[in-house]
Amino acid sequence: MSTRTFRVTVRGVFDGLSADQRAGLLARAAEHDVLRAAFTPEGSLTYDVALRPAFTFRFLDSGEAEEDILEATERAEESARAWLEQRGYGYKNLRSSAEDLSQAPLGKRRRREAARKSS
Repeated sequence: MSTRTFRVTVRGVFDGLSADQRAGLLARAAEHDVLRAAFTPEGSLTYDVALRPAFTFRFLDSGEAEEDILEATERAEESARAWLEQRGYGYKNLRSSAEDLSQAPLGKRRRREAARKSS
């Protein structure tokens, strides 16, 4: 059985931030800019509280069966909650989406490579 790679995105909104918390997030905003976004096992956080209070965590996980994506999603949500709660950040509207990369459609270049290999 082959290993499947999952990309899990957890989105939400900061809620009830104090002035100090907001200032702290603003001070570290460059570290969490969308241009630095990546799917990582530990999770990558992006936000821009200067524009709006929304945030996105991106997680990379794996499993052997298609059903493992559910557990990967639960782990990602728990990791996001833990990160927020450890720092005392309020949040709301937490929601997740997950993608099994083995099921993702191939891009043009990968379709050509696959066609060459099968010929």
